[in-house]
Amino acid sequence: MRISSLFLLLFLSILTLPTLAQSSADRSDVQAVVDGEDVDSRQMSTDLQRLPWKPFKAVIEAVPKLASDVNAYGPLGWQFVKENYKTYDWKKKIDKLDAVQKKQLAELIKNAKAAQ
Repeated sequence: MRISSLFLLLFLSILTLPTLAQSSADRSDVQAVVDGEDVDSRQMSTDLQRLPWKPFKAVIEAVPKLASDVNAYGPLGWQFVKENYKTYDWKKKIDKLDAVQKKQLAELIKNAKAAQ
């Protein structure tokens, strides 16, 4: 009885292996898409951190959603950002932007980098 149960489990696991492999492949494709988006947001975050303060602030002020996040804290918000913007992970904020805002941000960063 015990051996037949073991063989039954082994047999069932062999039958489900192709299904599991397919699911794994589907998940890796989804992950590749997520990672692709992740790279863009991460890269923009890194590029923002590398800007000097004045161009950085101009970029943030030009994107209303990012500016409102900082403005919500008043002058102390900008003071905090100035002291921490080179180490703050901007990716989470960038991920919340819609496609048009992300494109605008990318252009602003590109222009700020070119002006340096």
